[in-house]
Amino acid sequence: MGIHLVGGGWPLVDDGAVYREFLSEAAERALQDARLTGPRIALVLVRDGDAAEKYAEVTAAFDLLTEFEPVAVLSPEGSPIDPAVFDGVHGILVWGGLTPAYRDSLAPAFGAIRNAVAAGIPYLGFSAGAALAAENALLGGWKIGDVEVSPQEASEDLDEITVGEGIALIDLAVDVHAAQWGTLSRLVAATEAGLTDSGVAIDEHTALIVGDGPLRVVGRGSVWTVTLGDDGAVRVATLGEADDE
Repeated sequence: MGIHLVGGGWPLVDDGAVYREFLSEAAERALQDARLTGPRIALVLVRDGDAAEKYAEVTAAFDLLTEFEPVAVLSPEGSPIDPAVFDGVHGILVWGGLTPAYRDSLAPAFGAIRNAVAAGIPYLGFSAGAALAAENALLGGWKIGDVEVSPQEASEDLDEITVGEGIALIDLAVDVHAAQWGTLSRLVAATEAGLTDSGVAIDEHTALIVGDGPLRVVGRGSVWTVTLGDDGAVRVATLGEADDE
């Protein structure tokens, strides 16, 4: 079972290509439980005001792709999420919004999510949910000191680039909306400043899939890899769907 990191981008394009493998894995888990009515998938939204509306929009879109039973995990910003909500699910889907707010609400459930994934439950993080999959999560920001390193519009309401505790499903930092929001430069700056030693920046409508084999990319965009060399130089490369063939 895999960890699926989607760099944002909504509504669905390409017939939901970046979500289909996650949904298939969740269905496989449901069959292992002898469940014939589709997998139970926890859908986590941490949002003020529009959580119910966004939940209805997302579940309606996924209903077009597969049969499943959504488990609503809706939390206003600042409210903790009970780890027990993840008991008995066949997939975990953490949606998008303000990454620091998701981190604060999900922090009490980090252990439960890690245990579920270790037991073979697939995880899909969309935007904020992708960023939080990291051990050291890139939460936002657009400056290092007084130096602007990325667009303020993608700052997640933070000024200074901030790295904090994540779910720890992977050991790479993750940034999202890379080509569309200009966040690749934030990851480069964070790496150069020593806030992280490596990471990936994922374009919209693109998924990085982490499983038992090599990293794979699905979708219409690229995954940008950022690493710090032994000589102290930051190196940027891309993985694309064609690289996996």
